[in-house]
Amino acid sequence: MPRPLRVAIVGAGPAGIYAADALLKSDVAAGPGVSIDIFERMPAPFGLIRYGVAPDHPRIKGIVTALHQVLDKPQIRLFGNVDYPADISLDDLRTFYDAVVFSTGATADRPLAIPGIDLDGSYGAADFVSWYDGHPDVPRTWPLQAEKVAVLGVGNVALDVARILAKTADELLPTEIPPNVHAGLEANRAREIHVFGRRGPAQAKFSPMELRELDHSPTIEVVVDPEDIDYDAGSIETRRGSKQADMVAKTLEKWAIRDVGDRPHKLFLHFFESPAEVLGEDGRVVGLRTERTALDGTGNVKGTGEFKDWDVTAVYRAVGYLSDRLPKLPWDIDSGTVPDEGGRVVQETGEHLQSTYVTGWVRRGPVGLIGHTKGDANETVASLLDDHANGRLHTPAAPEPEAVEAFLGERDVRFTTWEGWYRLDAAEKALGEPQGRERVKIVEREDMLRESGA
Repeated sequence: MPRPLRVAIVGAGPAGIYAADALLKSDVAAGPGVSIDIFERMPAPFGLIRYGVAPDHPRIKGIVTALHQVLDKPQIRLFGNVDYPADISLDDLRTFYDAVVFSTGATADRPLAIPGIDLDGSYGAADFVSWYDGHPDVPRTWPLQAEKVAVLGVGNVALDVARILAKTADELLPTEIPPNVHAGLEANRAREIHVFGRRGPAQAKFSPMELRELDHSPTIEVVVDPEDIDYDAGSIETRRGSKQADMVAKTLEKWAIRDVGDRPHKLFLHFFESPAEVLGEDGRVVGLRTERTALDGTGNVKGTGEFKDWDVTAVYRAVGYLSDRLPKLPWDIDSGTVPDEGGRVVQETGEHLQSTYVTGWVRRGPVGLIGHTKGDANETVASLLDDHANGRLHTPAAPEPEAVEAFLGERDVRFTTWEGWYRLDAAEKALGEPQGRERVKIVEREDMLRESGA
């Protein structure tokens, strides 16, 4: 009797769970079936949703409901708190599975090569996001003494960082933020947040809804300089070809012509300002220097040679995420991705690495919204199933499901399970109930393991 197709997925964020869903919806799932084990280095699943989405975005966190339904399927097992490659290597995975799919995402900050970027008071957005999202592997405190702050970048992460810095701690109290984050934000002294983009309104990467949400806070006054509302032929073409770009531009235009109100925290959106240098004294940030840019007709910009110094004492760069390099896999240093063809990992020789696949940000870079990873996962799974149908997958030596548990037990790996997530979920909700909150996130890894029953 043929056994089920055994697949390991490394990474329990949306990309990995979408890949599992695609496998379960395939013809192979009907017979002889698929058996999927998802490995996640955090004790809890959901990746970016839990540790990358701002806590005041319950709509996006609602995606968890759909992901939950996938992980509830009996063909899937979760092994949390298992690190690749420290706890289980590629060779180990090959012992147990017909195929391995990597969906490890992107958690580090992309570097920005300007003078002064390493000064004390200059931060990566990803690190700040990890702090306010209660990631167990980052410090429990964050320095928030700066009254004037710069955020570099015009994507949704930049908006999240700016919004969290500009809101009061009590505005965020109804969310799932843990007590240490609330206490940190209570001490936040920021009153002016300046967001800088080197191009114009038509080139901003905000999503329209995220942008509009900035104006919903009773404590945040969003300010746009009318002189920054400028379009060339390329910009007009961008607006015609993208409903999203047009909606963003219209929102910015509306804000540029209104009178500035009296809300206590000012959030300035600056365009045509290219960061040139982070200014410092005695090793600390004391300002930001930008070069004014101008449109060149194509939607791109060129420097004008005009520089301006901004009075800020903290700088957050939100210029993109970067994936962590995966040992034993080929790597493209420039893009921070694993080279692939249709999700199949491609070696330096040009040959496919047998039975090894990638999906999500580690495959194509950290671009697009969460939902975009679904099509990515479908393509990767289609390649995997094609290889399976044509006999191109390798044969594992120990495909029995219990062999993996035995292996982790021999290694003394303290792993969490899907049942353990239900226990952790209940514990977090119980913490929130006395305060009328949906949940309070548990931060310490040891506490998460204990509540999960690991």
